[in-house]
Amino acid sequence: MPDSGVLHRLSLASGESLPERMNNPFDYEAHALCRRAAMEVCDFLATHPEWSDEISEGKMFGVLVVRTPQGELGYLSGFSGNLAGSAVHEGFVPPICDVAHSDDRYLRGDAAITEINTAIATLQQSKELALAKSRLADYEAYAKADMAEAKIRFAEQKALRDTERAVTTDSARLEELIRESQFQKAELARRKKHHREELAQLQAEYEALTDKIESLKSERKRLSEELQLWMFGQFVLLNANGDRRNLLEIFEHSARGVPPSGAGECAAPKMLQYAYLNNLQPLAMAEFWQGRSPRGEVRRHGEFYPSCKGKCGPILEFMLQGLDVEHSESPKTDMPTLIYEDKWLAVVSKPAGMLSVEGRVEKWSVEQWASEQFKDAERVMVVHRLDMATSGLLLIAKSLDVYRALQRQFHARTVGKRYMALLDGAVAMECGRIELPLAADYEHRPCQKVCFESGKRALTEYRVVERREGQTLVEFVPLTGRTHQLRIHAAHIEGLNAPIVGDALYGRRGERLCLHASHIDFVHPATNERVGFDCPCSF
Repeated sequence: MPDSGVLHRLSLASGESLPERMNNPFDYEAHALCRRAAMEVCDFLATHPEWSDEISEGKMFGVLVVRTPQGELGYLSGFSGNLAGSAVHEGFVPPICDVAHSDDRYLRGDAAITEINTAIATLQQSKELALAKSRLADYEAYAKADMAEAKIRFAEQKALRDTERAVTTDSARLEELIRESQFQKAELARRKKHHREELAQLQAEYEALTDKIESLKSERKRLSEELQLWMFGQFVLLNANGDRRNLLEIFEHSARGVPPSGAGECAAPKMLQYAYLNNLQPLAMAEFWQGRSPRGEVRRHGEFYPSCKGKCGPILEFMLQGLDVEHSESPKTDMPTLIYEDKWLAVVSKPAGMLSVEGRVEKWSVEQWASEQFKDAERVMVVHRLDMATSGLLLIAKSLDVYRALQRQFHARTVGKRYMALLDGAVAMECGRIELPLAADYEHRPCQKVCFESGKRALTEYRVVERREGQTLVEFVPLTGRTHQLRIHAAHIEGLNAPIVGDALYGRRGERLCLHASHIDFVHPATNERVGFDCPCSF
């Protein structure tokens, strides 16, 4: 029987109905029951002020609406990772595997790693290492200064000899000057060799200590990897069919090949596991963020988010087997609108929801449409791309030469582009520039993230066009062309802190993403004249 402190009662409100199918955790609109359950969890969190500081830093929580064998409704709640240093708290589902507090194998391995950590810290903080490092640095400075002084003296004495050679005719004195020169060169070489030998000895003494540290670090890494793999083997997960697989088996055929750190510790797997173990039927699930956004990612307090694909993708794919799960349906889209055409190129307006080029999913693309539309063309090629959810102007080349000529302009950043975007929130400044470097967020594909260490430079200019109640219409000018650049620069707290309306990745779901490529200008490859095209947005 489920723990009464974990299963929370829930009932249908007036006008509410049960979900017809289990929602897809990677693409969903939170069900009304999940929203009410999430509100109750937030109320519960408010009764624990001792958690508030940690939660304010940012944490993902989740709810799973379930039905008992007796037909009663309820919900489970969970959180990702630990809370207040523990994975076990009243009111939340327990961890799938808690070997850290119960298994001798883990405790022995953890103790060995802790012992190595202590040994590393002792060596790193030892007077012996500090002295060896100091002696090496001091002698390096001394040797450099000594050699510099010796070379100056050698140069001065050489200059005196050169002056004397120019005026003396005494052959004996000339031979003596040669011997002096040879002796001083040899003395300089001996001095250099002596310093090199002394430095080598001091370097060896220093490296003998650092090698011990590196050896301990290698051993720690080996033990950690062995312990983690063993732990992954202890994480045995269930699905609705009653099948069991551990994390190693689940990730065996994934792109990664092995589970990532923290796999199985997110809210969604923990809630499903508890439901299966206690004969509860999952009906709907949602995960929501509490607290401030991590600096690199876009997370807004109180918003619902899809499950992470890096850690949870393979896990949930297995755990949902046996449930009737919703599938993402492709929204119906209009066909592109022809804005301009000549024998070299065409400009079209792509509708939202249509791919620019053929992708991995079987969806109609502008490239396929153009191939049928311009059958007399030598070769039809889409010159640049827009996100599937973005509407607006696309440039199509009708030959490889034209495509290459236009591509050179894109690479040289001489193509002018402007976008219109309706933002969910008020923008403080009338205009400005956003510079936030972007990198792929592999744990939350296809999302991107702000990364100041390894991200690529991304630069956007903006100006406010119109202010509406709770929304702002802006014009974006991207000066670089990174994936999701405008979407993140709009939503990120260090950008405009106002996501684009309808942005399911970085804001809230809506009827459509209100981002539209409204203008493009370039040099026509055939006429060498600069041409421009505009297409107004519909929002």
